[in-house]
Amino acid sequence: MKDARRVVVKIGTGVLTRDVGKLDLERMAGLCAQVARLKKAGKQIVIVSSGAVGLGMGKLNLKTRPKQISTVQKCAAVGQGILIDTWSKLFEPYSITIAQLLITKDDVDLPHRHRALVELLNELLKDGIVPIINENDSISASELNIKFGDNDVLSSLVATLVKADTLVILSTASGLLDLTGSGEMLKRVEKIDAKIRAMASGTTSATAVGGMITKLKAADIATRYGCGVYIASGDRENVLDEIFAGQNPGTYFVPAKKLASSKKRWLAYFGKTSGKLFVDSGAADAIRNKGSSLLLAGVKSFEGKFKAGDHVEIASAENPKELVARGLAYISSDEMASLIGKTCDDSDKKKHIAVHRDNLAMR
Repeated sequence: MKDARRVVVKIGTGVLTRDVGKLDLERMAGLCAQVARLKKAGKQIVIVSSGAVGLGMGKLNLKTRPKQISTVQKCAAVGQGILIDTWSKLFEPYSITIAQLLITKDDVDLPHRHRALVELLNELLKDGIVPIINENDSISASELNIKFGDNDVLSSLVATLVKADTLVILSTASGLLDLTGSGEMLKRVEKIDAKIRAMASGTTSATAVGGMITKLKAADIATRYGCGVYIASGDRENVLDEIFAGQNPGTYFVPAKKLASSKKRWLAYFGKTSGKLFVDSGAADAIRNKGSSLLLAGVKSFEGKFKAGDHVEIASAENPKELVARGLAYISSDEMASLIGKTCDDSDKKKHIAVHRDNLAMR
């Protein structure tokens, strides 16, 4: 890790706050000091900072995270100003300039905005500025499919955007515990498989969104594209110093040996989708384990209106929330509606395909 040049550090709400709405200034100051030392060692740092909603909750005297979207957005709008002002003041003693970036899914999904965001991040890092990124929760809404879901996933996408060497996810968790076996913390994970996923559990925090499940998802995304990932406790003094001195105070996820292409990355995680295909278990298995195209025979139903070449999601028909893959539709929704459930003539192979494997990427 001493050789890592570009680093993304995600800091969770539980690390930044002591109680609902109260920042832990001492801990934040310690993190700023560590970032300053990393920069002095020649590293470029991007921070993904949670905490805006939690701070807004404190300011508005709310004890638990609100369920109503408009109230969450209000909390984010109130808390974000407090959060970025605090970061700015704590970095001042080190003469470090910060830049606030509040982003939405459209900023990474729409090609022209995606390119502009990447260019901006690279320019800021080149000038020695520390970008501090948060999702723009004051206007994002999961119900409208314009939300990342949580900052763990956002941090992994940022890591791929800036081609980071390392992603560090700091939370109240010390690392990944083997909850299905020994109960001990894993120090190193070579591959995120079903056994590793079974070790994760959800969050019980009043202010947090994700838990170990979302951290594993983030690690899965980042490692596919050559970025090593640490999950470690932000409560630990000098945790960043330890990591980049070659120690391992948490769990380290090893980058994949065979990296996915930039095209597959775009298909899997970026680009606005126009529809969703629901597939049977056989089709899902063929995509995941055999690298197959999605055939119309495996599509049980679909939603949305799309043209051939439009971006679509592929989900399990048995569990619609389980996203299997994303890709480019081989035929339009009108053609698909007329062909689903019908026997196709073998001479017309086009009518067998819903999404070709060359334009399909697993999630």
